Amino acid sequence: MPKLSEYPINGKYGRFGGRYVPETLMSALIELEEAYLSAKEDEEFQRQLKYYLSEFAGRPTPLYYAK
Repeated sequence: MPKLSEYPINGKYGRFGGRYVPETLMSALIELEEAYLSAKEDEEFQRQLKYYLSEFAGRPTPLYYAK
């Protein structure tokens, strides 16, 4: 299987790939994608995104030390 050097723009890998979610969620995902595409160039959005990624993403939860 050949490796991809770049991710496809439309989110599909070859003839078939794509979003594997229930059809009832597709309109919400399309709306989310459109909102992200319009917000991603905004400096304030990028600042907030960077903050949340650095403070919350990948952080241990309160159960992290549970034994």
